[in-house]
Amino acid sequence: MAKHWADFQYEIYLNGTTGAVPRLPTDLTRLEELTERRLGPGPVGYVAGSAGDGSTARANREALRRRRIVPRMLRDVHERDLSVEVLGRALPAPLALAPVGVLSIMHPDAEPAAARAAAVQGVPYILSSASSTPMEEVAEAMGDGERWFQLYWPKDVEVARSFLQRAGAAGYTALVVTLDTPLLSWRPRDLDQAYLPFLRGVGTANYFSDPAFRAGLAKPVHEDPDAAVMHFVGMFADPGKTWPDLAFLREHWDGPIVLKGVLHPDDARLAADAGMDGVVVSNHGGRQVAGSVAAADALPGVAEAVGDRLTVLFDSGVRTGDDVVKALALGARAVLVGRPYVYGLGLDGQAGVEHVIRCLLAELDLTLALSGHATPATVGPADLVAEPA
Repeated sequence: MAKHWADFQYEIYLNGTTGAVPRLPTDLTRLEELTERRLGPGPVGYVAGSAGDGSTARANREALRRRRIVPRMLRDVHERDLSVEVLGRALPAPLALAPVGVLSIMHPDAEPAAARAAAVQGVPYILSSASSTPMEEVAEAMGDGERWFQLYWPKDVEVARSFLQRAGAAGYTALVVTLDTPLLSWRPRDLDQAYLPFLRGVGTANYFSDPAFRAGLAKPVHEDPDAAVMHFVGMFADPGKTWPDLAFLREHWDGPIVLKGVLHPDDARLAADAGMDGVVVSNHGGRQVAGSVAAADALPGVAEAVGDRLTVLFDSGVRTGDDVVKALALGARAVLVGRPYVYGLGLDGQAGVEHVIRCLLAELDLTLALSGHATPATVGPADLVAEPA
């Protein structure tokens, strides 16, 4: 029998009979405010901040809020199964933890804590290239847990090749290539604090531990860390990449390849034509293009264009279980959640991340069931209405 994620609420209520209440709020939209109060302005701003005046991040939330679920009655939802197949992998629910870099600025246990939490709950963890922990250590921390690797595609072809080889050897099964960050955007919250962790050698662990990267240094990292940082800055992203370059990835990666940051149906078609396996409809949580289309507004067009050819995933703005239901109804196969689990990590380490996963999936389970669905497969556009913009 499939796991009923909703049972988490009864666990909470039963614990309450002994006077115990959850350490963190179960309304995950409250986590950002708590994090703002407890952590320093630099780290909080780096995670919570967005491009420009924040209009894209606000639009992401508004696009999901504007769509309303239409519940259906007297459908048998006694036995529910949230499991899905994504990129050939069987997942217990349509959820993965999105790649977020430099997690050591939020909690000393950093990426391994988030990865362990994902492994315990059975959801995939997507490790950022900009991790503060080398990819091999994160893999070891999560044992047999499902893990995918996110690539910031560097200018240095040897470093790119080395990253792909290392990730494959460490058991990462899918490659998630972020396309929307060929340059860092204008981010006032970071600029006002003059805060960019990479310049302090934080979030560079995969690079500083890489033989191809180190081969480009005159001295070892520990002897001249500033030179290592500048070497990293010079290769981190490449605004010269174009669609034909995807052939390199296909040549050097054995498993599924997903392109993250796709918002236009024509780009999704180009991804399919290039032999990719999936796309993530995402605007980087509003962190890259101020004034961008909301991710949820872009999702239906992309799903319609390539849903029969590619696995369509979604992120940007997801905070609640009903957000996940709406994304599924708009055409996503599964959803990536980012900031909420990072806030959970900052507030309570691995336990905080597990709390976020369990809350999100309990609310998803209940929202689906109470809307008349025993499985994500039956949710579609007809289950939503849109309020006027």
